[in-house]
Amino acid sequence: MLSLEDQERLKKTKVLVAGCGGLGGYVVEMLARLGIGWITVVDDEVFEETNLNRQLFSTVNTLGKKKALVAKERILEVNPDVVVNPILTRIEEKNAKEVVSGHEVVVDALDSIPHRILLESVCEELKIPLIHGAVAGWYGQVTTVLPGDRTLSMVYKNHKEGIEKELGTPSFSPAVIAGIQVCEVLKVILNKGEPLSKKLLYIDLLNQEYQKIELHF
Repeated sequence: MLSLEDQERLKKTKVLVAGCGGLGGYVVEMLARLGIGWITVVDDEVFEETNLNRQLFSTVNTLGKKKALVAKERILEVNPDVVVNPILTRIEEKNAKEVVSGHEVVVDALDSIPHRILLESVCEELKIPLIHGAVAGWYGQVTTVLPGDRTLSMVYKNHKEGIEKELGTPSFSPAVIAGIQVCEVLKVILNKGEPLSKKLLYIDLLNQEYQKIELHF
């Protein structure tokens, strides 16, 4: 599937994952197993008991520990050649540009719509592709925001909160959505296939229906 040249390209790539919870944990591990050479993990939270049902790095032994630091420990066991750079903070107006700079792709695994919009804005300014994913109950969505798309600003313009608080998140939905996000990361880095730019892939796992929605700006 991947040539030696492709693998060498991945090893030289720096990817930032914003959030290391349900989506982010799976994304970080898949990126490491794929051979991404540098992964920055941005998260200021610790694992809590309520995370045990769905977050890959959450175990009884990691409760109370910083998610980003646990991610680094885990990835060193999986692929010690990967550099994992944990940043124990939230992406805010005051630090966003500094944190995001220097990466070739950013993955949105956040659970806050205002922070997603901020991340999109900074990635646009720095001309960095952003891979967005979101999960709620049986459902999820993925889109690739190329510089200038402003997709999240349009999708979330009438929303301040997601519906995950109402529907909850099971164990399987984050894994599915994270896998699609990592696929989009790979496509962007290697310039293969057609990314989900100006398209929203909507996933209904209850009925196993997948809909690719064309977004008109």
